[in-house]
Amino acid sequence: MLNDVYNLRILELAGTIPRIGRLAEPHASATAHSKLCGSTVTVDLRMEGGVVTDFAHEVKACALGQASSSIMARNIIGSNAEELRHLRETVRRMLKEQGAPPAGKWADIEVLEPVRDYKARHASTLLTFDAVVDAIAQIEARDAAAAKQEVM
Repeated sequence: MLNDVYNLRILELAGTIPRIGRLAEPHASATAHSKLCGSTVTVDLRMEGGVVTDFAHEVKACALGQASSSIMARNIIGSNAEELRHLRETVRRMLKEQGAPPAGKWADIEVLEPVRDYKARHASTLLTFDAVVDAIAQIEARDAAAAKQEVM
């Protein structure tokens, strides 16, 4: 039932999203949008040496998008680029391929596992992960271009 998706823990996470707002000087910003439900998440990211040092986001999403954004904001500082790319893929597999939820500091994502039965809700649940990976790609591309310029 849809009530299993919107459980108390998801509603608690959605109601207590940390790091709301925008960074004054992000290294990258990215927005992910779900055409199906209209949810949007915009993230600002700062990284040093491939590790997230600061994060903020604007979340205009349903409770599922809010809950996943809340989990992201609680755990992203100190995470590295590869971990975050792997996390996005793990969550995607959890929703679309019956994969296991992540463990460790990302274990709260397990609360989103019932979403797998509602394909129309997958996009909003994945928004924050997609936006973070997009921002990381922007930072890496900028750093690679700067390194190439130094060589020339």
